[in-house]
Amino acid sequence: MTNASSAVLDTAALLAAELADAAGEVIRRYFRQSVEIIDKDDASPVTIADREAETAMRRLITRHFPEHGVLGEEHGPDRIDAEWVWVLDPIDGTKSFISGVPLFGTLVALLHQGRPVLGVLDQPISRERWIGGQGRPTLFNGQPVRTRACADLARAAIFSTTPAMFDAVDRPRFDAIADAAKLVRFGADCYAYGLVASGFVDAVIEGSLKPYDYCAHVPIIEGAGGIVTDFQGRTPGLGSDGRIIAAGDPALHALLVERLN
Repeated sequence: MTNASSAVLDTAALLAAELADAAGEVIRRYFRQSVEIIDKDDASPVTIADREAETAMRRLITRHFPEHGVLGEEHGPDRIDAEWVWVLDPIDGTKSFISGVPLFGTLVALLHQGRPVLGVLDQPISRERWIGGQGRPTLFNGQPVRTRACADLARAAIFSTTPAMFDAVDRPRFDAIADAAKLVRFGADCYAYGLVASGFVDAVIEGSLKPYDYCAHVPIIEGAGGIVTDFQGRTPGLGSDGRIIAAGDPALHALLVERLN
């Protein structure tokens, strides 16, 4: 990354925190309140909280970086061929949000020339925040965190949102990994990736994700010593197929790539 790009990243990191703050103010106002639940075309739920939170974030981006592109889950793409593109998921884990379960989060990513270089994972109810940037240590509530060493699948804690997210080819491979792992848990959505960065979970394996579901996790987990790729071992960007492996130990990651192929 050039010096000019690094300067943009410095300013963008401050803005990313401001975006998460703005989204959190909206989300806390609606959490565990009676809100209308709307089913989108893909049958996934959305609420006024999702939409208002993304609107608040987009307004700030336009004010500070009008030349940047934006891709948001709720309000779609805008200039995503730009050099710098923000990728926003106001509530990753809407099903948990509408159920009153605080295992959801706001995801903010910034991509430079298609690669995720800045990520924020914010849990607005517990007020926990992970932030990672390319070439920088990942911070959790301002303090550096590291992934833990675990090269052995038999000792690994593996998370996924749901086994139903895997297709007919990937499901048996995931099930075989789950059978060999020490611990398997479901339902934490983006929160599980933060736990990988903090060294409490060893890997997350997921399928059928969208860019706003995974882009923020790349710099967060990389900055803590881990790795995030697609099933073929490539760094995911806007054009990835949504099959994601995040692991705290590169040796475990290599094993998971092998088993999923």
